[in-house]
Amino acid sequence: MPIAHIIGLGKSGIAAARLLKREGWEVTLSDRSSSPNLLEQQQEFANEGIHVELGKSFEPVESIELIVVSPGVPWDSPALVRARELGIETIGEMALAWRYLKSPWVGITGTNGKTTTTALIAAIFEEAGLYAPACGNIGYAACELALAEKQPDWVIAEISSYQIESSPFVAPRIGVLTTLTPDHLSRHKTLENYYNIKAHLLKKSELQVINGDDPCLWQQGVDVWPDACWTSVKGEKELLGDRTFGAYIENGWVIAQSEKILPANSLRMVGEHNLQNLLMAVAAANLAGIDKSAIARAIAKFPGVSHRLEHICTWEGIDFINDSKATNYDAAQVGLASVSAPAILIAGGDAKEGDDRAWIDTIKAKAAGVLLIGDAAGIFADRLEQANYNAWEIVETMERAIPRAAELGKQNNAKVVLLSPACASFDQYQNFEQRGDHFRQLCLESLAKK
Repeated sequence: MPIAHIIGLGKSGIAAARLLKREGWEVTLSDRSSSPNLLEQQQEFANEGIHVELGKSFEPVESIELIVVSPGVPWDSPALVRARELGIETIGEMALAWRYLKSPWVGITGTNGKTTTTALIAAIFEEAGLYAPACGNIGYAACELALAEKQPDWVIAEISSYQIESSPFVAPRIGVLTTLTPDHLSRHKTLENYYNIKAHLLKKSELQVINGDDPCLWQQGVDVWPDACWTSVKGEKELLGDRTFGAYIENGWVIAQSEKILPANSLRMVGEHNLQNLLMAVAAANLAGIDKSAIARAIAKFPGVSHRLEHICTWEGIDFINDSKATNYDAAQVGLASVSAPAILIAGGDAKEGDDRAWIDTIKAKAAGVLLIGDAAGIFADRLEQANYNAWEIVETMERAIPRAAELGKQNNAKVVLLSPACASFDQYQNFEQRGDHFRQLCLESLAKK
């Protein structure tokens, strides 16, 4: 019986372990944590014949034939480098799923916008009567789809740079590249490395859809991507590449491959960035052969994405909005720019590298107050001080932020309280979803009492 080792006891690692067990492998699943929750799961997996090791770092041994890593495990970690030196096949969970899912894929990557674009594409395919669930960074783990009895008609996969790095042979039918700004540089070191990883997925794709409104991608242009379906919210004249193949907005209509598809205002989500996401989703669906009536129906029904400018409640005329998915400066700047002013901003968490100047400029223009939480609170306070913005407070936790935001909102006649952290969540939460869920829970509980 071949031996496999799965690193990471998250959703993707669990799905990978169960898939390999079904396929006749002897499976060990490991995690550096030994939390009570994981200890409970240990016995559950033992009952399934999957050995679980907790609380220790993985060390490769030559008897292992396959290592599957979760996205959060650095590809250049010493253990994985050593494993590859030993000749042990080392792949990501997404790559494992690729081997067992024979359906065509739409692969969506980019710095910002990929979650909304993925959700839009999945909604369109569903409206067309196809079984095409979202997976990867949202929805299911890809291996969960491979485990299911029914194979999907299409796989709609949001794929991060970490997942591309560990899944180099994944080759979607349609690849979508949403935006490119500096992110995850503590892992990828340079913007060039980060771009090359993202671009790899597009190069492996049969068809490419690229956001031509993104400055960095526009600069790459048709010299790098001569056959891509380029998109632009700025109209046909601003479109790169073959205009009969691209997608754009003209006179209020979304046009793809020279055909009117739907009015642009059918999408209920605010902000120019969401029109960019809409264009990419429509272009991908059109390339997949989806009927334009199904595309129009899906967009008209689309409610938005959890944790991305998600309206939670209105209290005393103030909208409380969850933008927990904004895990970097660029996404947070877009989020704040999209809401009404004056706003009370809740920001902070596990700080990332990046250029914060546009974000701070938007704070100065739109935020009546900023409440800082998490490990980045002190760093952000210093940066705001340096920018001569003084309406900030360090509140440390979400529990303190919500009631204080309500007070400041009333004092400043604010229209919005916005959680848009500009940070990862790992200092206080397992992921951005848990952070957003906590925000939602506290808003609904504490504001109902006021």
